[in-house]
Amino acid sequence: MVASALEKRLQDGVAAGRLKSSELKDNFTDVHPPLDKHEALVASDRCYFCYDAPCVTACPTSIDIPQFIREISTGNTTGAAETILEQNILGGMCARVCPTETLCEQACVRELAEGKPVQIGLLQRFATDDAMEQNKQFFERKPATGKTIAVVGAGPAGLACAHRLAMHGHEVTVYEARKKPGGLNEFGIAAYKTVDDFAQHEVDYITAIGGIDIKYNQPLGSKLNLQKLRQNHDAVFLGMGLSGVNALGLKGKEPVGVMDAVDFIAQLRQAKNKGKIAVGRRIVVIGGGMTAVDCAVQAKLLGAEEVTICYRRGQDQMNASPYEQELAATHGVVIRDWLQPQKLKTKAGSVSGITLEYTQMNKKKLVGTGEMITLAADQVFRAIGQTFGDENSNTLEDELKLDKGRIATNEEGATSLSDVWAGGDCTNSGDDLTVTAVAQGRDAAEAITKALSV
Repeated sequence: MVASALEKRLQDGVAAGRLKSSELKDNFTDVHPPLDKHEALVASDRCYFCYDAPCVTACPTSIDIPQFIREISTGNTTGAAETILEQNILGGMCARVCPTETLCEQACVRELAEGKPVQIGLLQRFATDDAMEQNKQFFERKPATGKTIAVVGAGPAGLACAHRLAMHGHEVTVYEARKKPGGLNEFGIAAYKTVDDFAQHEVDYITAIGGIDIKYNQPLGSKLNLQKLRQNHDAVFLGMGLSGVNALGLKGKEPVGVMDAVDFIAQLRQAKNKGKIAVGRRIVVIGGGMTAVDCAVQAKLLGAEEVTICYRRGQDQMNASPYEQELAATHGVVIRDWLQPQKLKTKAGSVSGITLEYTQMNKKKLVGTGEMITLAADQVFRAIGQTFGDENSNTLEDELKLDKGRIATNEEGATSLSDVWAGGDCTNSGDDLTVTAVAQGRDAAEAITKALSV
């Protein structure tokens, strides 16, 4: 019997070039188009400029939000950018990727009163984009201290730390494992959230202060030794993030077609031609966070026909915000909760489906019900949390105190070693967000400067 056209398409497996270049261009445009000047003035006029504003408390970097919005409303866009950047030097990226709907905008008085908050994220982007486009630099280096600090990782935490240390007059060497800086901002965020190579433009803007030297292809473990870093520098900051990904925990070797969501996202971010990225017809993403949503939505944007996110708990317990969940739904992604993977199906060495077990809560413990469902899939993505890579884990376990698999730190980022600080996703404190990493890197830099001045 001759297969129908639909059946044939579903049997085509994983392939590149499912959509025309014009379609891909439209699909990967900026998910949050910026405000123009008039729109920014209208949006800023809605702010009450609250005293003891709850939005400031909700911001991990404690930006004076009423102040910068007032500056926008009076036409002082440059002043607004300075107000933002003095607290968050990566304010441009955070304006694009922060879950503002669960942070500052959720706390906005307008949201509480009317269900429609001030557009804080877009206003922040309006101000910081203006400053970066005109290369307005607000911070100068203090006189040289003669101190040198090693920063491991050129991601949000490392860059924020390096900039603040350089501002205080220290010489900073950043050791980056990849051949390009940016960390999560460059490799781990959906392409439609940060277009036009913004992450690299922001790195250039940050390092323009001077006193920051970035060395590439320097992973901790194989090429970098923590003891030698401590010997060669006055202090060390660890901000290398998490390079490993949790496994599905299923028996047997994983077949072709099963891959990490973070690798898929990184491929998309680095691809000059997205049409060359292979994608399946029917895709299952295992996980419930931002990475799962970014992976699933982009698979749809590349031309996948059926994309399903499977999460082991209820949808209200997903780490992805309600906004991100809605974004997935509007792009045709199906979210199925209370499901955990049990077995991968294969055909000719490639994945052809996945069997999942329904779950439920029993006395506050997640348990399987024994009821199964099988979903057809020619690609399965893992998005179930990240860990240290083997090299980092082995290096750190021997020298640092860890807590739940991450570096244990105090509120200033100090570790169990007196001359080593840490921040960002590699630590055990705070949410795994760009803005949290920035705050931790900034605060660690202040703590390092205080310690070195004693």
